[in-house]
Amino acid sequence: MRRRKRQPSFVPGLMISPMIDLIFQLLVFFIVSTMYMTDVQTIPIQLPVAKHAAQTQKQNFAVTVKKDGSLFLNEKKIEQQQLLQTAAQAKKSDPNFAVIIRSDGDANYKTVIGLLDALKGAGITRFGLATAPAVQP
Repeated sequence: MRRRKRQPSFVPGLMISPMIDLIFQLLVFFIVSTMYMTDVQTIPIQLPVAKHAAQTQKQNFAVTVKKDGSLFLNEKKIEQQQLLQTAAQAKKSDPNFAVIIRSDGDANYKTVIGLLDALKGAGITRFGLATAPAVQP
């Protein structure tokens, strides 16, 4: 009796190129999604530089004061009276409420102090002044 030779069974190869495509797509997804996790400010101002500034992790309101004296809450233009009302309402719901003021380096000092005074009059007692990080030589 003659034996038949056993045919080697077909072993499928591992397709690498679809896996590489998938890895690159995942990489791009994670890079793009982490970019939106940071606090990106789009109102163009020149912050003053401070060498000994501390960075805070939590911020409730980011108020921007431009050179011409206009106010922005986060990225939307707002009038001072409306800002004060919104801040007073937020203060009622959160006792640790704080306002971070981002002022243009060329903005009028009187405008910033007037804003601080108005916020204090509205019951806000916690403030922060944003600065640009000092460039290390």
